[in-house]
Amino acid sequence: MTAPFRFIRTMETGISTHRWAYAETHAEAIRSAWDQWIADKPAMFNGRVLLLAEGAAEGDVFRGRYMAVDYAEFLHFMRHGTADGSTRNAFALAGLTSADDCLLMGVMAAHTANAGKIYFPGGTPDLGDVVGSRVDLDGSVRRELTEETGLRPDELTIEDGFWLREDDKRSAFVKVMRSPLAAAPLRALILARIAAEATPELADIHIVRDAGDLRPDLMPAFQLAYAEWWLGRRSAGSPA
Repeated sequence: MTAPFRFIRTMETGISTHRWAYAETHAEAIRSAWDQWIADKPAMFNGRVLLLAEGAAEGDVFRGRYMAVDYAEFLHFMRHGTADGSTRNAFALAGLTSADDCLLMGVMAAHTANAGKIYFPGGTPDLGDVVGSRVDLDGSVRRELTEETGLRPDELTIEDGFWLREDDKRSAFVKVMRSPLAAAPLRALILARIAAEATPELADIHIVRDAGDLRPDLMPAFQLAYAEWWLGRRSAGSPA
């Protein structure tokens, strides 16, 4: 099968001063939509996030520049905007893999924007992920892993680089993280840790052992593509 993911060894990403025309021309629609969203989910917060203004992979190097936007602007573009060929949600995901070669994904809690959806721990970078003049997706995914699952990076073997899949609005960078625990005890550990949180982002942990565990109705396209690709590589005897 043709691999839907490409390996990225090096990230060269910085910050742009680009003015986002979409946010300006859709300002009223964005305000109206945000009012409706927070009426439904009051816990949502309109902070600043980083959206890719331009970027592309060249060989195993990804170069790009991010712009800081309001979360309300970002969410409106992702849900209602038309792809413009350059603006994308470029984010990192923790490809959590157990010792018995299963994938573990989070089930998003009811108070989140993507309630009920199933995908790896991760999320859109924010200003806290800027180190000097660069956007640090490696640091971002490690932070997201701990915030969502309670797992520490030093409890896992973290592989170099990322596996990238892109569509018209997303650049999903998956970093493989392997646990020494089998799937069932790893899930139990994560659930025990998030149970101690006041408002955990995850409601459950979903284990993918085989194709019967795939949920096309709840997994975003990038997550489903990775799981199918990983299962295919495992069946073919390739390192997953």
